[in-house]
Amino acid sequence: MNKFIQKTLFSAIAVGALVSSFNVIAAKDFLNVSYDPTREFYQEYNKSFGTYWKKKTGQDVSFKQSHGGSGKQARSVVDGLQADVVTLALANDIDEIVAAGQIDKNWQTEFKNNSAPYTSTIVFLVRKGNPKNIKDWNDLVKPGVEIITPNPKTGGAPRWIYLAAWGYALKQPGGNDAKARELVKQLYRNVKVLDSGARGSLTTFAERGIGDVLLSWENEALLAISGPDKDKYQIVYPSISILAEPSVAIVDKVVDKNGNRNLAKGYLNYLYSPIGQDLAAKYNFRPRDAKAAAKYAHKFPKIKLFTINDVFGGWAKAQKTHFVNGAIYDQFTAEK
Repeated sequence: MNKFIQKTLFSAIAVGALVSSFNVIAAKDFLNVSYDPTREFYQEYNKSFGTYWKKKTGQDVSFKQSHGGSGKQARSVVDGLQADVVTLALANDIDEIVAAGQIDKNWQTEFKNNSAPYTSTIVFLVRKGNPKNIKDWNDLVKPGVEIITPNPKTGGAPRWIYLAAWGYALKQPGGNDAKARELVKQLYRNVKVLDSGARGSLTTFAERGIGDVLLSWENEALLAISGPDKDKYQIVYPSISILAEPSVAIVDKVVDKNGNRNLAKGYLNYLYSPIGQDLAAKYNFRPRDAKAAAKYAHKFPKIKLFTINDVFGGWAKAQKTHFVNGAIYDQFTAEK
């Protein structure tokens, strides 16, 4: 072998080794677009999954998170935010991304429990001692009660809140749609501040000290009573509430473009693993796994729950009846 060929061969080998090394160490960018109250959960989850994925595949992942009102987040993805996965507050927000052609229409069959790996519900967070004596949904419409809740037009939690109140009224003796409409209308007349998302409402109530009661995700209320100001608040569980099922999905159009499908599938499957379920419970979401549920049962009181399918015929029907432009919620706003 002459010196020129030998030098060329060695150079090629060196370059190949460098490229191979780069491929091993280059981190994949990965974006999870989520809703307000999952920030802390996914910060720890990403670290745990990143360690697992590195061990399994040798691949490093550079995780990015985006948080806000669930409806607003869904619209951001529709408008071009390059999410690999969405972990949103409700199925209807993911269906909006489906309608834009970015997620497969059968997304709910891709993961267990209709692609809802954990659950939550709606509770009341009140000032210590409960000075307004708020015990159930009907107490929220009393004169002088100031309510803090997010806007159903921009967030997921407020739509669950709205429907929880409506369902409560329907399930009372003699309950019907007319009585439910009146109760929910009066409830929103007592709203003092209407924030764009659940975390903003928690800030308004806890840090700004506004309002008598925060209508809240259970996980956000549990966060408040475990923080440094825990002695200032208490949780009131109503007689009945709604089973809230935050949903997850792969954004097919994005992962197929950037080669992240296997990573995205692994990321969402990990939510159902024992570690993922334990982390969900640690951050105050109700786990689906029976062992994790038993382990954390002390955190989650038993409460009578109804589902959106049973009472409202599913999210598509509820969205059309109550939340699209000109529907019942907008009619309440116009009547104020």
